[in-house]
Amino acid sequence: MLDISKITTEKRNDNTKNIDIVSTCEILRMINNEDKQVPLAVEQAIDQIAKVVEVVTDAFRHDGRLFYIGAGTSGRLGVLDASEIPPTFGVGNNKVIGIIAGGDIALRIAVEGAEDSKEEAAEALKKYQLNKNDVVIGIAASGRTPYAIGGLEYANIMGAKTGCITTSHDSEIAKIAKHPIEAITGAEPLTGSTRMKSGTAQKLILNMITTASMVKLGKVYENFMIDLQMTNLKLVSRAKTIVTEITGVDIGTAEKYLSKYKSVKHAIFAILSNIEDKKEIEDTLQEYKGNIRESLKNI
Repeated sequence: MLDISKITTEKRNDNTKNIDIVSTCEILRMINNEDKQVPLAVEQAIDQIAKVVEVVTDAFRHDGRLFYIGAGTSGRLGVLDASEIPPTFGVGNNKVIGIIAGGDIALRIAVEGAEDSKEEAAEALKKYQLNKNDVVIGIAASGRTPYAIGGLEYANIMGAKTGCITTSHDSEIAKIAKHPIEAITGAEPLTGSTRMKSGTAQKLILNMITTASMVKLGKVYENFMIDLQMTNLKLVSRAKTIVTEITGVDIGTAEKYLSKYKSVKHAIFAILSNIEDKKEIEDTLQEYKGNIRESLKNI
């Protein structure tokens, strides 16, 4: 029989023992007070997160991919982060991949038993022909989810880089991952409900990993997303704002350059460099791996 009594996220929270008999506002205050501890726990893991960012960035530079693998809330958060990367940073759908126990149906409907199979995790990764250039991050609040652990064990065998995100102290998954991230958020407001503090911590860390990696890859200029895809009216408007803010041109000029180059990055580089030829712009940016600052310094 599985003994969960020693798992950090299964501990009982003394601060919320009376949550079922207090007023609505007091319920919310209890939850909010617990939530305030989450960013502090993440702060304690910054050095670990930084190591993972370096590993992920290096993998991207060598045509590697980032995989998230997990079950339940952890799996859903991984899929969420992965799905937001292509429109935000202009990368392909196969660069950051989220895998959840039970398959995509588990995104909407809980498939609780699926988390218990290590073999299914390995099979899921096999379909992507995992290799040594890839990174696999197992997400497991408890640190003992067999599905996430099985994914990392298979990744280690295949020579891929491995990491994990857990909110439990001294966990099994942290021992298996080559680059563990441990943000110890403590007992949940509702005992064992890791969709709460643990899930919030995981979301913050996932944001940090992908955002910092993309910044280091030159997909951000100042604090603007210069590789965003202009796929709806909001993003078209944002693209115009980015070009005007960075270059100082008016909206009409920004529209002209965006219409010509079909790319925020290329429009910005054309204006700042005074280079109009599309091929020359493309060749220069490619030479410096899409980094505008480096490209401008070397023309």
